[in-house]
This record gives sequence, C-alpha cells and structure tokens, in this order.
Amino acid sequence: MKGFCEKAVASKCLSKSPSDTSNTSPPSVCPEAGFPDTCPRKALHSRPNAWTAAMRKVVTGGSMRRIQERVLGIARTGISNSTSDIWLLGVCYKISQDDSSGDDVPGLPAFEQDFSSRIILTYRKGFEAIDDSNYTSDVGWGCMLRSSQMLVAQALLFHHLGRSWRKNSCKPCELEYVDILHLFGDSNAAPFSIHNLIKAGKAYDLAAGSWIGPYAICRSWENLVRSKREAVDLVERAFPIAIYIVSGDEDGERGGAPVLCIEDARRYCVEFSRGQDEWKPILLLVPLVLGLEKVNPRYIPLLRATFSFPHSLGILGGKPGASTYLIGVQDEEAFYLDPHDVQPVCSISTDNLDTDTSSYHCNVIRHIPLDSLDPSLAIGFYCRDKDDFDDFCSRASKLADESNGAPLFTVAQTHSTAKPVGHDGDSTKGNAVEGNNSFSVIPMGDGEESAGEDEWQLL
Repeated sequence: MKGFCEKAVASKCLSKSPSDTSNTSPPSVCPEAGFPDTCPRKALHSRPNAWTAAMRKVVTGGSMRRIQERVLGIARTGISNSTSDIWLLGVCYKISQDDSSGDDVPGLPAFEQDFSSRIILTYRKGFEAIDDSNYTSDVGWGCMLRSSQMLVAQALLFHHLGRSWRKNSCKPCELEYVDILHLFGDSNAAPFSIHNLIKAGKAYDLAAGSWIGPYAICRSWENLVRSKREAVDLVERAFPIAIYIVSGDEDGERGGAPVLCIEDARRYCVEFSRGQDEWKPILLLVPLVLGLEKVNPRYIPLLRATFSFPHSLGILGGKPGASTYLIGVQDEEAFYLDPHDVQPVCSISTDNLDTDTSSYHCNVIRHIPLDSLDPSLAIGFYCRDKDDFDDFCSRASKLADESNGAPLFTVAQTHSTAKPVGHDGDSTKGNAVEGNNSFSVIPMGDGEESAGEDEWQLL
C-alpha cells in the first residue's frame, strides 16, 4: 500500500514505559489470536532453530519493526516544506518560512505540542480475554475500535480540560486527564474498553477478531452509552455528553446526504438528562459514504473544511481494512494518529496521579493524501452547549450552501423541512443503492490481505 507518509518530529512514539521492559522488544511476527497468519508453520516445526535465527535477523534488521508498516506500507520520513496553514481539530497554525533563519519554523512547535497532546489508543496485547473468546490482543482487527476510542477520548478531553489543554511532563497529572485514560482501559471493568464496546456492538455483528466499518462503530458507541445509563450516575460521571448519530435515509443504509435535525438533537439531550435539562453537551457522529472505490473529488474540499470548525473532533478514516484517526489537514494531506503500533497492556489507576502515561501519546506525525482515503468514513463534532451547537449548525449550513449541490450533510429544524439530497448532488429519489454491504463486519485482519476488498464501501 502506498500513499501514507510519516513526518518525523522525533525519533519514535512516546510509547516506552520505564516499567515495561517488554515494550522495548520488537512486536512478534507470529499471529496473536485473530491476526493474519504470517508464520510458515512447516518451517517452524521442522527447523525451529533456523526459523528463530531467521526471524531474529529480520526483526533486528528493521524490516518488521512495526505492524503499521505491514498494514499501510513502508512509511517515508521528512518534514514538508509547505508554508500553508495547518488546521488541527479547529485550531489554525500559521506556518511560514524564513530563509534567512535556521531556527524552528514559526507555528510548527506549537502544532507539534498540540499534536503530541492528543490521546492515542493503539493495539494492546496481554489483556484479559474478551467475552468467551481466547482473544487477549486486538492486533490485526481492532484498528477501527481504537480509532473510535481516540475520537471519543478527545471529546472528553475537550469537555473536561478544554481545547487549549496540552500534555506536559510535570507530575502529578490532572485528575480529569487520568480519569479519561482510565475509562479506556483494556478490561471489562473499564466502561469504554474494547471489551465493552464489542458487547455493545453485538447488534451489528461486532465480535472479537472481526473488522467493523464506520457506521456500525458509531451505532455501537450509541448503544454503549445507552447501556451504561442504567448504572447509577455512571453516564453523568464517565460520559456527560449526549450522542447523536447523524445518518441519512433508511438510518444511513441507503445513501444520500445525512440530515442533522435540530429537533432530534434537542430530544436526545432531553432524554440523556432524563428530562432535567433541555440541552446537554453533545457528540455528533456523521457516518458517510462518499464514493465507491475512492472519495469523489468534489467532497475533498468539504472534508478539509470540517477541520476548521472549532467543534471538530476529526475523522475516522483511512484505507480499506486499515482505519486511522485523522485529526488535521494541510493542503491536500491529512495528519493522523495510527492505532497499529502494538504495545503491552497498560493499567491506569485513578488513585495514582504520578502514573506513566507516555504510551498514550505520540510525537511522530504521519500524513496521508486526502484523495487516497477510503470513501466510507465518519466525522465527529463536539458542542459544549446550545450556543456552541447553534454556531456549528450555522457553519455546517454555510458549508452545505457552498457545496454546489453535493453537501456532506445538511441541517434542518425538523424532519418536515428536510430536503433529501443525494451524494451525487441530486435528490435521493431513485438514487438509493440496493444491496448495501458497506457496514457489515468482515472477519479478517486489517492488512494488505483485505486491501482489495471494499469493506467500507456502499456498493
């Protein structure tokens, strides 16, 4: 696979924990449960010593250093010479070049600090088994789950600590920050673990070892928060944010531009607060299908524009079978956090504010051309209050008006005022596509083996 680039601003991800010496060793090339089998078993059994020596040579030689390289292709390194503005989750960084100075590019250090402050959640190994399965790792199949966890984690960061929060090396850590990381631990006890996310996604055939698309993962999060609402005050403490899945006709399964209905958003807030408030902070998730084999070029400027919204939570997207979390854009490139690094399981306790959180941050900046994205993706937005939501609706409506009849989604006060618009720019009438397999679960690893399939695509 080609197209993914890596912009190195440091020598490696901040994933090494002083207490985890196992994290210094290269990831195993033998499959965890559910990971595509890359070990030649005949050689393994007949000549174990030769195989071990051969693999040690390969790994130490660097050709299999990261799962990401196997999934997304060998990454290129280098710092772009572009002086265009960078948008990172609603914040603009002015990048300029001073030919007479060898100092750091103005604006770039601030961007790098912001990027490395975002929470990254990657493959983990060694956690407790998921449900009744034997899976103790999500290597090879959990990238969409991890990408979605990252998006939700950023929403919680924005809610509790604000968009201006930055990670620093000072101890102790903020309690709110540690609380957020604790929610995404890899155990049944953690409310937003992949264990609980898989349970919530069973209605969409989500299971350990299976791959899932953007629409189903959005609905799984909706189910997860709803199920936790029955626990006493758990939702208010752990996730004080209502969720609204903005989907198109036939619940998002027949194409067409989704419609954000303002009355629906209000109703979700009222239901979430159990009738106590007319409005709550709200997370908007917009699953989209913007083409067949690739994103229709007419949507790329619109996708790029969403990163300039102050409400932006980025995009769940990537290439077929390899999900990433897109958080920024410059020119025609999107910056992303990569879940394909494999790390040992990490336990974060809310009782220890001096805990090591380095494995939840990365200062290696990677980017991918926008025109190489898989057409099936999901956009996230966070609105803190009603005024924030009104501002979002105004910006979204303006973006739709400037779309030349092909909006990403539209905004309407009520369903009766909504006008269906197809993602080809025409009315959805007569344009609904039958036989949608875009959001089904594919039981395969997210590697090149699945790259030829159109798992996310509306066919």
